[in-house]
Amino acid sequence: MFLKRLPVGLLATNCYILADDQKNAVVIDPGAGSSSILKEIEDQNLKVEWIILTHGHADHIGAVEEVKNFTGAKVAIHEKDSKMLGSAKENLSFFLGHSITQPPADVELKDGDVIDVGELTLEILWTPGHTPGSICIKSGKLLFTGDTLFAGSIGRTDFPGSSYEQIIDSINTKLLVLDDDVRILPGHGGESTIGAEKATNPFLR
Repeated sequence: MFLKRLPVGLLATNCYILADDQKNAVVIDPGAGSSSILKEIEDQNLKVEWIILTHGHADHIGAVEEVKNFTGAKVAIHEKDSKMLGSAKENLSFFLGHSITQPPADVELKDGDVIDVGELTLEILWTPGHTPGSICIKSGKLLFTGDTLFAGSIGRTDFPGSSYEQIIDSINTKLLVLDDDVRILPGHGGESTIGAEKATNPFLR
């Protein structure tokens, strides 16, 4: 298995590239910095089948079109965030002074969907709160949490469509029920584990 974290853009958004031993790959949250993402794909000779977005904010979708054009991959986002791809106001880029839009998703995801990428199985966990369509992606002992759960923190809930009550419920019912040794790979910052967050995350006590 191949796993690479690439912090990209002004907000150092974590873009992840995950591949099986046959180099079938998925790119998660190509938020910016397309040249570094494409170089990694090329250097590793990866066959990218999917681009999966944990939510629709601008810092997580900024390089979608370039990666899609380079790889031919399908783009997937939860159905409740899909409109954010085509709206600079919905994805908040308009308010940052540099409007970003992307083509429509090829697939609109729902809770419980499963995506197979070669030997990898990716389970979609709908975890609303940071955005209405925020998801986490579980593959074995790996959990890509987007901006839902961070090491020692949780996602912001002061944006339009955000909800503190929802994000806490999502974390408690979808994430903290997983095994303690599941690795948390968040949308920003370093990784953690479910067990560590249960024990130390001040928002979850």
